[in-house]
Amino acid sequence: MSRTYKDSAKGGGRERHISVRAVRRNPPDLRKLSRALIALAMAQAAAEAAAEADAKQRTDEAQTPETKDV
Repeated sequence: MSRTYKDSAKGGGRERHISVRAVRRNPPDLRKLSRALIALAMAQAAAEAAAEADAKQRTDEAQTPETKDV
């Protein structure tokens, strides 16, 4: 196994950065395009879910009164 392969297997939870460069091909590489679109959709869904969870947590904290021992 190469060193690069070993390092990439360990970092499964890291955030990935996607860059797209225009290269005209005939016919277009639909597999690459579909993978990029799916990755973008998954990143957007994860961001929306995190924002929703954060908003729910804030709402729950605002509605729950603080209890103090007397």
